[in-house]
Amino acid sequence: MTDLAFDTATALAGRIRRKEIGCRELLEHYIARVERLDPQVNAVVVKDFERARAAADQADATLARGEALGPLHGVPMTIKESFHLAGTPTTFGFAAFRENLAGRDATVVQRLKRAGAVIFGKTNVPPGLMDGQSWNEVYGRTNNPWDLGRTPGGSSGGSAAALAAGLTGLEIGSDIASSIRNPAHYCGVFGHKPSWGIAPQTGHMLVPVRQPTDIAVVGPLARGAADLELALRIIAGPDGEEAAAWSLALPEARQTSLKDFRVAVVSQDDFAEVDGPVRDQIETLGAFLAREGAQVSMGARPDVDSHALYIHYMILLRAAAAAAATDEDFAEAQGRAQGIDWRTRDVGLANAYGLALSHRDWLRLNEQRLRVLARWTAFFQDFDVLLCPALSTAAFPHSQTPPGERTLTVNGHEVPFENQLFWAGYAGLTYLPATVAPIGLSPEGLPIGVQIVGRKYGDLTTLRFGRLLEERYRAFQPPPGC
Repeated sequence: MTDLAFDTATALAGRIRRKEIGCRELLEHYIARVERLDPQVNAVVVKDFERARAAADQADATLARGEALGPLHGVPMTIKESFHLAGTPTTFGFAAFRENLAGRDATVVQRLKRAGAVIFGKTNVPPGLMDGQSWNEVYGRTNNPWDLGRTPGGSSGGSAAALAAGLTGLEIGSDIASSIRNPAHYCGVFGHKPSWGIAPQTGHMLVPVRQPTDIAVVGPLARGAADLELALRIIAGPDGEEAAAWSLALPEARQTSLKDFRVAVVSQDDFAEVDGPVRDQIETLGAFLAREGAQVSMGARPDVDSHALYIHYMILLRAAAAAAATDEDFAEAQGRAQGIDWRTRDVGLANAYGLALSHRDWLRLNEQRLRVLARWTAFFQDFDVLLCPALSTAAFPHSQTPPGERTLTVNGHEVPFENQLFWAGYAGLTYLPATVAPIGLSPEGLPIGVQIVGRKYGDLTTLRFGRLLEERYRAFQPPPGC
């Protein structure tokens, strides 16, 4: 039964259909693991066990009647705390919102339930979903199952930690600054940041809003790449009024084996330096792909200045969150941004400029973004995927230092933590899909993943590549002791 906890969601659904295990029996197995193991990890922070038990019983009854089953029928899963689950709190890690009970499920939660998933809890986040750690005053700190003294990442850190520790069957997170990709890399699981706009954000919010957040996406984390594709097909598609007018038809992947891929490999960047173990693992993967017959180019990348792309991303990232800023914060940012424009190379000033950005300047920066996207589109005429780091290092020790002041040790010297966001912005700025897959361990035994970037709306191609890596190179491995 311990091994069962580390099955993929696809495998678990198959076991249920074949009646090798009951829906309630499987749910109780995960609940027992949460009660026994989660006090150390602290990933599943909102528990909705009784309603889940009722849902699992109903799923068993449906199966017994021989009725049609959804693709996730009876699979126990959890969701990131920032998604609405009716009757449970959505706090975003803020103590002032402890009693912020959701009146209805988020759209993606509704779709997962219709597919048969049994949702039994929610997983931890940092305050405001704004850190590479997952600690807050409401629920405390989540630890990485590979090393309890280290972060599982953020902001979907509880999601990745729960999967790695075998506490849940599937997860849904969100990503604006690597919040799916970072934890997947740190915890040795799979994650997918979809192309922007294909999965609805409705119900992923602290207070009611109707407009989707720029750059931000919602997407799956899992112990297998096939689960990512399954979950994406379930949650993606238009919502609300848009559903009356259009439907989503992502291009199917053409490749059936690794040798069919044209692969660019970027293992280093002068601006966002990559730690040796991460760089080595990506270069080792590149060599393996060449032996498999893939067309591999080491170092090929779009013609984009790294520092300029990073600043461009940071400005639009801060602009995306500007609506939530207080009047005081907005006024302070306006004062700091006097005389500043997009050509600054000071990240603090870029943050202030982004927060106080005029609509006129946003339109100009958006035009620049579309021109960068055109370079990516041209690049993907010659390549199917680009492989690069998800972040520059493996998981770092828990830190009390605020993100803007924090540093990381890269190749023996300290670098600004915020430079890590370059690798988030590489795909994030221009709305590109990116899949993270585990590819190895650091000398300390910590997981290392690779970020698989594809053309806009090429989600199924990056997911196919991740699935082939899983089959031919490295699959999920449970942390020692779990």
